[in-house]
Amino acid sequence: MNDDDYSATELGSHWFQRPEPHTTPDRVEGVHGEVRRFGPGVTAAAAHRAANTPSATQIWHGTLPGTPPPRPVRRRWPRRYALACIVLAAVLLFLAWRHFGPQVAVRDVAVTAPATELGCDATADVVGVVRTDGRPGTLTYHWERSDGTRSGPLHETLTRGQQEAGLHLLWTFHGPGTHRATARLVITSPSPHTATADFTYRCEAAG
Repeated sequence: MNDDDYSATELGSHWFQRPEPHTTPDRVEGVHGEVRRFGPGVTAAAAHRAANTPSATQIWHGTLPGTPPPRPVRRRWPRRYALACIVLAAVLLFLAWRHFGPQVAVRDVAVTAPATELGCDATADVVGVVRTDGRPGTLTYHWERSDGTRSGPLHETLTRGQQEAGLHLLWTFHGPGTHRATARLVITSPSPHTATADFTYRCEAAG
């Protein structure tokens, strides 16, 4: 045969097509209704391994399958804060006890006046003595005089252990004449008490 007379038949493309496998490809529904096909499909063993393989997110957050959730961390206050709270509570209790606790109790009240007659243009020092039980507190009182005058409310603060308080009334006289004077001490708080004292003022006019 002459080489120039040789011709080859062009092979069709169906001779190069591989036979299709007998397995049916898996059908996976995608988003928006599209269908995705992945070859012969994923075997059950591979799917099991993929489901049980921890992801990076699980490892980062510590949420591996079968791992119990972490316990919440309990914050403990330092001891210095606890000591400061105890000291503050003790101070508040002490202040509350001083303010709302038992107050001073009056046991006895007495008033003394000058034993001798006052001379011309003299001042009498009338002293009221209040005896207490020694607890701290405040006395509220006023003075009344026999000439019809009266002082306003007065206050005397007593400290712890102080069992006696001296309250003074200075009464000044002028001009000639004779006057029998009476001074009254009135305790209004913490409990009502009264005491009085008398003295004489005498001033004779020069002849």
